[in-house]
Amino acid sequence: MGDPKYPLLFKDGDVTIGALFPIHSIETLPSFEFKQKPQLLSCSSVNLRDFRLAQIMIFAIEEINRSESLLQNVSLGYKIYDSCSSRMSSMSATMGLMNGPEIVAGDRCNGQSPIHAIIGETESSATVILSRTTGPFKIPVISHAASCECLSNRKDYPSFFRTIASDYHQGRALAYIVKHFGWSWVGAVNSDNDYGNNGMAIFLNTAQKEGICVEYSKVVDTIKKSTAKVIVAFVSLLEMGLLIDQLSIQNITGLQIVGVEGWITSKSLITPKNICVLGGSLGIAVRKIYIEGFADYVLKEFWDTAFPCSQKEGNDSQIKLKCSRYQDLLALKSYNEDVSEHRHSSNVYKAVYAVANSLHSLLKCKEPEGCEKDLIIQPQQVVEALKKVNFTVKMGDRVWFDSTGATIAQYEVVNWQQDSGGSIQFKPVGFYDASLSPDQRFVVNTENIIWAGAKLKKPSSVCTASCPPGTRKAAQKGKPVCCYDCIPCAEGEISIETDSNKCKQCPGEYWSNAEKNKCVLKAVEFLSFTEVMVGLTVLVAILFYSKKDTPIVKANNSELSFLLLFSLTLCFLCSLTFIGQPTEWSCMLRHAAFGITFVLCISCVLGKTIVVLMAFKATVPGSNVMKLFGPSQQRLSVLAFTLIQLLICALWLTTSPPFPQKNMKYYKEKIILECSLGTSIGFWAVLGYIGLLSVLCFIIAFLARTLPDNFNEAKFITFSMLIFCAVWITFIPAYVSSPGKFTVAVEIFAILFSSVGLLFCIFAPKCYIILLKPKQNTKQHIMGKNKF
Repeated sequence: MGDPKYPLLFKDGDVTIGALFPIHSIETLPSFEFKQKPQLLSCSSVNLRDFRLAQIMIFAIEEINRSESLLQNVSLGYKIYDSCSSRMSSMSATMGLMNGPEIVAGDRCNGQSPIHAIIGETESSATVILSRTTGPFKIPVISHAASCECLSNRKDYPSFFRTIASDYHQGRALAYIVKHFGWSWVGAVNSDNDYGNNGMAIFLNTAQKEGICVEYSKVVDTIKKSTAKVIVAFVSLLEMGLLIDQLSIQNITGLQIVGVEGWITSKSLITPKNICVLGGSLGIAVRKIYIEGFADYVLKEFWDTAFPCSQKEGNDSQIKLKCSRYQDLLALKSYNEDVSEHRHSSNVYKAVYAVANSLHSLLKCKEPEGCEKDLIIQPQQVVEALKKVNFTVKMGDRVWFDSTGATIAQYEVVNWQQDSGGSIQFKPVGFYDASLSPDQRFVVNTENIIWAGAKLKKPSSVCTASCPPGTRKAAQKGKPVCCYDCIPCAEGEISIETDSNKCKQCPGEYWSNAEKNKCVLKAVEFLSFTEVMVGLTVLVAILFYSKKDTPIVKANNSELSFLLLFSLTLCFLCSLTFIGQPTEWSCMLRHAAFGITFVLCISCVLGKTIVVLMAFKATVPGSNVMKLFGPSQQRLSVLAFTLIQLLICALWLTTSPPFPQKNMKYYKEKIILECSLGTSIGFWAVLGYIGLLSVLCFIIAFLARTLPDNFNEAKFITFSMLIFCAVWITFIPAYVSSPGKFTVAVEIFAILFSSVGLLFCIFAPKCYIILLKPKQNTKQHIMGKNKF
């Protein structure tokens, strides 16, 4: 019932293109007292950016109307409405575009749309309203700046196109920037509208995949308390201004802000108080494209030909009334310094040319005949034609629409930098081009960036510093995955990369180095000739062997004494077979030599003990005992006892002989080279036989301990056997429980200690006489009744 809403800028033509731009930013509501016909909404506060968009649209239409190759004989008209940054005004303007100002006589509309396409809106939420309203009438809407991914749904918005890329790419590009600079702990704020909510959802989803954690997605109070030093601001220009005001009031500075095309190149944000907050900002911007002739056009030709107040028809009062609506725009008549930074202008330019190329096809335009102007073009036909457009504008850019109605994503990465004169420049430092391969589409030149606070060093924004090689990440309970502790790898495990999630186990024969960042060959361990006990054993053997010819040694069964010394020498020498790296032959030799030499030794001691006992019995008158156990019998007994051990060893070595093996179970950090017993039955049979002879020898010697003084060697044999048995009884648990080379060392110790025990107990008294009492080392003394 109210007066119709008229376009702010308009021109008649054969074909009309409509447009909605928020040329003003403040809307004043009329009175709603219902006492008069509703008044039109009034708008104020010029939005320079969108006024330039209206100018570039008119510039492009005038350029097409002059063209001799595009719509040669068809004139394009336009109707540009001001939506006043208001949903109410936007809806009113949309109805004005679709209906026209005149009421058609009769009960029905004439079925003809007054416009063939609409360019706009600037904001995504307003574009959603516009597209949903015009959608049922198949009127194509081409937006230059509405980047919300929600508009890619062709089911809901079948007639929507845009000359800007979807925020699907912008959200991902923001995440790639954050990832590129190693910022794993960031804050995020977004507008609570279609643009901010959908864009932030894309960023958060990509950030999660890239291992980036968002500390918060709220505003000022949280920002002040947070530890994140980077803020991703997916907000519109208006809301970014409000956010910066609050950050300035609370003196929150030094934060690295990463922004979006909606505000990152807006000169309206450049104020002295904002520089301390926004200086050094990084962001995604629509590519800057120079449109030849436009800067001059906005200074003169536009005001002379396209501005409604420029016509001088009527008297002064009528002109003054007509121009009152445009007073605030006239203030911009001589200003064009901002033209180069209005990056969305090229998108409007492309949108106009996209419509023109569609009409050129539908009107069957040819050179030089021109177009078939009589053809009636329906908006739906324009929609289908727009899907097929593929052309290149004079700036060199190719224009075409993908399956979602959008163009290819091509952004600049810009950095707020202050030049020597103190003014802020939006310096390109990289790009994102979705038409390139994934490894080439995102490039940033870090060296050219000035960071927040005018610093040259890149800020760090992480919850936890990177874990170096040799450690792994362990998540902190109740915190995001970017907050973790660095745990050193366990023994035998390594990590060779920074921020490893887990450590890798080294292969079987390898072990981790001290830094846990490299697998090295395990140390191979076996008993070597450098062991001190071996040297001592050789020295003791040499000492006793060198005294074998003294009278005291020859006394009391000298033949058995020499054989005992020989067998003890073999016992000492057999310990050497346990030294060095085990081989197949050394493993068999060491156990066989040990068993045979010890049986030979114990057989000699047993023979000496029996001789002592027989000699005592021989002193009884009429006794014929010594004839029964003479030298031949003594040799035969030693040989018989030894042959039994030889037989046991032969059976062991032929059935299941010992063999060398690598033991990697006991020590994880080293390999133990050892001899496997083959079968434990053979080993314990050898050891058991030695034990049996030892016990027998001990019993006989114990029974002979009370012999006369001349034959008191039995006492020393008793004591030596006591030591021998004690050593080998202790050997059993020690052998079973000792690891690696210590198993061998225990066996060598038992061999040496028991051998030394025999030497010490049996021969030490004689050595005492030889070395300290040489006068007693005579045959007469030994044949007498003196004690040793």
